[in-house]
Amino acid sequence: MIGRLNHVAIAVPDLEAATVTYRDTLGAKVSQRQEEPDHGVTVVFIELPNTKIELLEPLGEGSPIQAFLDRSPAGGIHHVCYEVDDILAARDRLKEQGARVLGDGEPKIGAHGKPVLFLHPKDFNGTLVELEQA
Repeated sequence: MIGRLNHVAIAVPDLEAATVTYRDTLGAKVSQRQEEPDHGVTVVFIELPNTKIELLEPLGEGSPIQAFLDRSPAGGIHHVCYEVDDILAARDRLKEQGARVLGDGEPKIGAHGKPVLFLHPKDFNGTLVELEQA
């Protein structure tokens, strides 16, 4: 069901400082900042030959990333994102198998302009999983 790894997301307390680290210290290609108000984050993507790293910082009140940073002030890996061919079929199959889809269960448009869903970390070995329609 899952396809390739789309990205690994890292929550950071300071997006600009993290961008400098990846761009200047590691020599990575970094996208422009992108605000995603529906998800409560501002993001940049680090482009790698085989995948991407998404750096996220909180955007606005009630951002789920702020809650994560309250628990881990230095930041850290927040989620992994896998591609799926059909997000609704994947959601329905996962729910039939007992997995919990976060939110209202309906896909939202993610940072790449494609539908995404998040799966409860307790159902996936403590890892928050994002599914993105390929």
